[in-house]
Amino acid sequence: MNLKLVEDVAAAVLYEGYLLYPYRASAVKNQQRWNFGVLYPRSYATWQTGSDTWWNQTECLLRATADCRLTVRIRFLHLMEQPGRVLAARERDIALSDRLANLMAGVRLSFIFDKSGEHEAIHAAVEISADPIRDDLTRLRLRVLNTSPSTAEEREAALRESMVSTHSILNLDNGDFISLLEPPEDTREAAAACNNIATWPVLVGEEGARDTMLSSPIILYDYPEIAPESPGALFDGTEIDEILTLRIMTLTDEEKREMGLADERAREILERTESMPPEQFMKLHGVLRGLRSVEEAP
Repeated sequence: MNLKLVEDVAAAVLYEGYLLYPYRASAVKNQQRWNFGVLYPRSYATWQTGSDTWWNQTECLLRATADCRLTVRIRFLHLMEQPGRVLAARERDIALSDRLANLMAGVRLSFIFDKSGEHEAIHAAVEISADPIRDDLTRLRLRVLNTSPSTAEEREAALRESMVSTHSILNLDNGDFISLLEPPEDTREAAAACNNIATWPVLVGEEGARDTMLSSPIILYDYPEIAPESPGALFDGTEIDEILTLRIMTLTDEEKREMGLADERAREILERTESMPPEQFMKLHGVLRGLRSVEEAP
């Protein structure tokens, strides 16, 4: 596994939509969070009876022996109160590792991220099972659940007990995952039967590698990567770095002051933008990749 490639993409997923331009608490778009992959407390999501969910499910296919070891890493943001500022976030991490043979009967584990003066408690549960489809093919199911005993009725209160930007990284030791986007002919029926809810697994790492999958709440293609020209996170993977950088440069001094006060990560964006050398900025203008020669028509 190329850890850096995987970590870069996972970090972009984790912070997608975390804070949006103009990166100020007073901006309307930053007064209500809209993050992907939010798992609300069960009681709140059930009471809402809308699109809000308290669990997600990943199903994918793999080829591996029963002795193969599966490692699962689940990551999310835990929001905390900042008086007069946007909700900040603390990164949370759950790591599990076991042999496939031990997962055949299913495993359920519970975790508690304790309450402090900054954030509410989050109760989480993880369910993993491996079901052989045939001798050379196994379906893996991973469920992540927010089981927090919340009494929140308002969205802002529920968010402080929610698992935000929830995603999973799955790695096989001596085994191969199968692409659900382009499955081999003999696995297409099984791939189509995989039921993914509020998340979607894709192959990650160096192109052609099959030992790692990222199950993301954002729809991605196999082997996504961050453009090497990007100088750092802007929390908007669908935007163009050059445009956002230019917009930040045009902010007034008062707007920049408010941006710096909004959040530590917003301040980092501002400092990076203002100290960016011209040659680095020019790299953001655009790069052509993957050009192919056009064959002349007969």
